[in-house]
Amino acid sequence: MTAGTETRPESGTRGDEIRIGIALSAMGFVLAGLGACVAILARDLDEPPSRLALLSSGFAVGLLVVALVGPRLLRSWSIPTAMAFGSVVCAFGAALIAVAPAYAVVIAGTLCVGLGGAMLTLVAPLMLNGPTAAVRLSRVNAVASGTGILAPLTIGAIDGLGPSGRLAMLAAAPPLLLLAVLTRRTSTIPPVTAAVGRPADEPFRPESGRVEQPVAVLIDSAPAVGLGRKWRGRVGRQVVMDVGIGWLRVVLSVSVEFCFVVWAVARLVATGLPTATAALLGSAFPIGMAAGRAIGPIRWRGWSPVLPSGALAACGTLMVSLFDSPAIVALGLVVAGLGVAPLYPVTLASLVATPGLSSARLSAIGAMASGTAILLAPAILAVLARAVDLRTAYLVTLPLIGVLLLLSRRSGRTSFV
Repeated sequence: MTAGTETRPESGTRGDEIRIGIALSAMGFVLAGLGACVAILARDLDEPPSRLALLSSGFAVGLLVVALVGPRLLRSWSIPTAMAFGSVVCAFGAALIAVAPAYAVVIAGTLCVGLGGAMLTLVAPLMLNGPTAAVRLSRVNAVASGTGILAPLTIGAIDGLGPSGRLAMLAAAPPLLLLAVLTRRTSTIPPVTAAVGRPADEPFRPESGRVEQPVAVLIDSAPAVGLGRKWRGRVGRQVVMDVGIGWLRVVLSVSVEFCFVVWAVARLVATGLPTATAALLGSAFPIGMAAGRAIGPIRWRGWSPVLPSGALAACGTLMVSLFDSPAIVALGLVVAGLGVAPLYPVTLASLVATPGLSSARLSAIGAMASGTAILLAPAILAVLARAVDLRTAYLVTLPLIGVLLLLSRRSGRTSFV
């Protein structure tokens, strides 16, 4: 390996981190703002809050579409082109949500946010590829979590001043458009065609001849998403079972998280708070999430970190559901955020580490699990809220947490973390 090869992973590190940091921070702002916008859009458009469940569904559809189509696009598009496209589409979607005059326009906006945001998520590991990829991705995700706290605070403040608080979503558009401009000034990164279909342990050798170590990206996701007969015959039944359990654990963890992301502010409104105040207090959940991500998974003896985190999330759920005091509900959101924060990173890391299959294929399965959860869980909670009320419907997260805890025990072959 030449000297040039050795320094390649660190070249452009600061610029790449800045671009990915801008992308994920803007996305974090938009996603955290969706929950606050549910109550405000219901008021502005005179729609029942339960019907606004499709806000998260639109994002989930975009994620699923890009998980299937994105890897094929990256065979012909350069990474800067894909990033610029995702930035512009995501900015357009955020603007539609902010100014939408009708329900259909809002759904179109969330679909654009899903498509653009998923494209940004797809290229992030490629931009930060190299031996320090995990550290750099953790850094930019921590910044994105912190930015998410600002969304409900900004939305609530603007709504309290008179204009509709959803206008705050426009704040995500300028940095995303700036990102699209910045990518035009970067050196062209070739399409990732050369990486498609290579063995998991084989380095990626682009046209320049320099060696890039592989990273867990969704390059070959399209043919790898299903657990089809051909795949079962190639990797073995035990691997299929391990991957199936890992997939379900990711679905459960993301389901719990997005029930809170989408419906936290609506739950606060149901306690009798004005919409603007509820939007401000809606920052309680992302604050808990940011603190939980900063602390990291709680490890004690041989216990899975999912167990204490799940127990904490369950306690927060009970506080949100059983009490009707705004202060207790807000405190419950903080507690739930602390517990929920490590669940997705831990379950996804466990899935990607499953032996017997390439990390690229496992990452694709994880993306499909996330999209499935975001598509279904908030919508199911909305259906339950129509049948009973939102306060009681929140209890649906308890069986989700219970099944997740059950699946997180040590198995005979794999220690699920």
